[in-house]
Amino acid sequence: QVQLVESGGGLVQPGGSLRLSCAASGSIFRINVMGWYRQAPGKQRELVATITYEGIKNYGDSVKGRFTISRDNAKSTVDLQMNSLKPEDAAVYYCNVKGVYSSGGYSSSDYWGQGTQVTISS
Repeated sequence: QVQLVESGGGLVQPGGSLRLSCAASGSIFRINVMGWYRQAPGKQRELVATITYEGIKNYGDSVKGRFTISRDNAKSTVDLQMNSLKPEDAAVYYCNVKGVYSSGGYSSSDYWGQGTQVTISS
């Protein structure tokens, strides 16, 4: 069973920075895609950024140029560096992985973390 543990959320002023981290566990050999999504109150969950095992990155339009996603394949971790934060970036951020090879075989399922709150306020 794949488990995701997120950390790094919190309160930051507009223009500030935060770094989110997510660690996947569960006898994992390889994760095809790791990423971050977010959901603000009253809004649908939206893509923030994803990164493939090979390092190909994809960003949501609203965060391009401000956020940077990275991963460590050996540790099955994914980080999100968020700079120049805006009030509209406030949301619960969820770690997501899909395409997992583990001791239990291959799973194409989506796995989600519990979410970490990012609050932007002066």
